[in-house]
Parts: sequence; structure tokens; C-alpha cells
Amino acid sequence: MRYDFDQVIDRSGNLSAKYDERVKKFGTDDVIPLWIADMDFRTAQPVIDALRRRAEEGLWGYTARPDSYFEAIRDWQDRRNGWRPDTGLMSFCLGVVQTLSAMIQLYTPQGGSVLIQTPVYGEFYDMAEFAGRRVIENPLVERDGTWTVDWEDLEAKLRVADLFLLCSPHNPLGIVWSEEELRRMMELCLKYHVRVVSDEIHSDLIFHGKKHIPAASVSPEIAANVVTGISGTKTFNLAGLQASAVVFPSVHMKETFDRFWTNMDIHRNNAFSVTAMETAFREGEEWLEQLLPYLSDNFDFVVNYCRRHIPKIKTYAPDATYLMWLDCRELGLSNQELHDFMIQKARLGLNDGYAFGRSLNGYMRLNAACPRSVLERSLHQLEAAVNSL
Repeated sequence: MRYDFDQVIDRSGNLSAKYDERVKKFGTDDVIPLWIADMDFRTAQPVIDALRRRAEEGLWGYTARPDSYFEAIRDWQDRRNGWRPDTGLMSFCLGVVQTLSAMIQLYTPQGGSVLIQTPVYGEFYDMAEFAGRRVIENPLVERDGTWTVDWEDLEAKLRVADLFLLCSPHNPLGIVWSEEELRRMMELCLKYHVRVVSDEIHSDLIFHGKKHIPAASVSPEIAANVVTGISGTKTFNLAGLQASAVVFPSVHMKETFDRFWTNMDIHRNNAFSVTAMETAFREGEEWLEQLLPYLSDNFDFVVNYCRRHIPKIKTYAPDATYLMWLDCRELGLSNQELHDFMIQKARLGLNDGYAFGRSLNGYMRLNAACPRSVLERSLHQLEAAVNSL
């Protein structure tokens, strides 16, 4: 079937955090919300149909997880990424963020150090700090609009790190790490005996001919040191159903992780996420193949609009995710002034760049996973606001 991603859907009535938490987040609901990472698109029709059938059953008690659930995830990874993880080494988790939290608590000492590459998804900071660990930053380096690893700094930081949180593909910069880059990072982690947790939740949202390479697929030696967090929630816009999978390098690690959650009686999918996730991985590919070019065109629209009409704001089309990194430094505003400007003048709800790197100044993150007409209206408002400065 053909999907209409131009359709504007009123989400204000379905308890969407993206819309209904605007006052909490921005102090007003008079902003176009382009912040939290979910999409303003209906998911694949087979998922909707399967959930409708499940809802009509009217019985949603404790729900078993069939073998086919993890087999669908394995087959998807094999088909899309050339990686066939062992289903016997997979565990359920509520989300990849919860996986990060558990791994930090289980595999670093109290007061230990967690290494991250900034700017990066703010939960990397939060999960480490909430657990009482010290965050070590390996800042990515920007050269002519391209962000790269500072390898000398990375090696120095690994000498004192207990755990490395890898974001692959990278949020918010949209980097798809090459095999050479992954191998170099992972071999440094082996050299300094640092365990890796790889957040690969955006691994299906890849553009411009790039290819996602699971970190655990690079070599058997590297696979033995990597825990991988994956999910279909970003891919198919199912984040509200809260489900992800974790792939471990050993049965012992899997059992330790499973006990951690079982002790809190968190070890089952809810009745709907079992159905949604398996259906998405089995039958959602047609929807995804139509979504990807639409998102890519959205990126190009934003890039071209800023270049022509708002040249003081620089951006680029990311190679992954549906999130765009805006360089607003030429506006000459402090982080607080930029935050206020986007809300009060541009009437846009974006993510502050400093949430992804505490030392950053003058950046914002924009979620481009919305109908083109919404992006057009947003950029018209942004252009008028910049012109008023």
C-alpha cells in the first residue's frame, strides 16, 4: 500500500508527550513541537491491524513472549544489517535507556567512570549521574561541518574509564560509524579492558547510501566485549509501547541482567508490545522503505531553506536518525537567550544543544519527522524571528 506522510494528524488528544507536555517543557503550548524523538506519522498498517485484532480480544492478562518474538528481531537484523545474533543471548528490556541504566549499575563500581562522546543523547549523562558515577567526555571534533573522533583524547580517557557508552548511529549528529572507525574504537576498548554498551536504536534510519554496522559484528573478539541495545520503537514510531531487546556476549551477563529486572518484577512485555514489535519486524518493511526517502527529502528541505533564507543558522542532512543539528552560533545569543528566542520569538519547541554536551554553546536539535507542511511553517516562523533580531 501507499502511505501518506504528508497527512497532518492532530495528536493533541492522544496524550502525546510531544504535544501535551509543551507547557511543562517550554512554559507554553504556543510552539510547534519539534523536540522529543518520536514521529508525527502513523505506523505501518500491518501493525495497526494486528493491534486492533489484539484490542478486540478484550483479554490482556499477563503475556507470554513466544520464541518467534526474538526470532523476528534476529531475522530483521540479518536482513537489514547482515548480523545474526543468537536469540539465546537476547533479553527483553523496557527500553534502550533502561538498558544503559542497568548496565551502568551492574558493571561499574560505585563512584566509577562512564565514558561518552559528546554531544550525545542527554540520557547518557543522566543514567550515569543518577547511578552516582562520574561522566568522562570524549568530545567529538568539528572540522568544516564534519564531526570526527578525537582519537588521542579517546585513548587517554579509556585508560581511566570503567564503561564506554557508544551511540551508533549517533544522536544528535547523525553519524553512521564506518567499519574502520568502529574497529578502531572497539580495539582501544579491548586494549584498556573497557566494556562497551552500544545504543543502536536508530540503526534502521540510515540515508545517503550509508550502511549501519553493528559493533558486535566487527569481529568475534569485539563481540565478546559488546552489549547491544536495539529496538523497533524509533523505526516504527512505537516508543509508547516500551519494548527493546538486548544482545549479550555471554550467558552469564544475560542471566545477571535478567535477575536485575526480575527482582523488580519487570520481565514481561505488555500485551500490545509483543504483538506490535513482532508484526513490525515481520511485516513493516514496506512502510519503512517509503518513510526513508520522505525523511531524506525533509532534511534537504531544511538544509536548503536555511541556506537560502536563514544563512546565520547552519545545518546539514544527517546520515542517520530523523534529528537535525542546528548551529545557531552566528545569532550571537547565549544558551539561555537562544532557548528563550526559539520559544518566544520563533514559537518552536526544540531541544537545547547544551543538553547533549554541557560545554556547548549555540546549538539546537530539530526533529524533522513530521509532515512537510509542518516543517515549512516552522521554518517560516524561524526566518521571521531571525530577521527581527
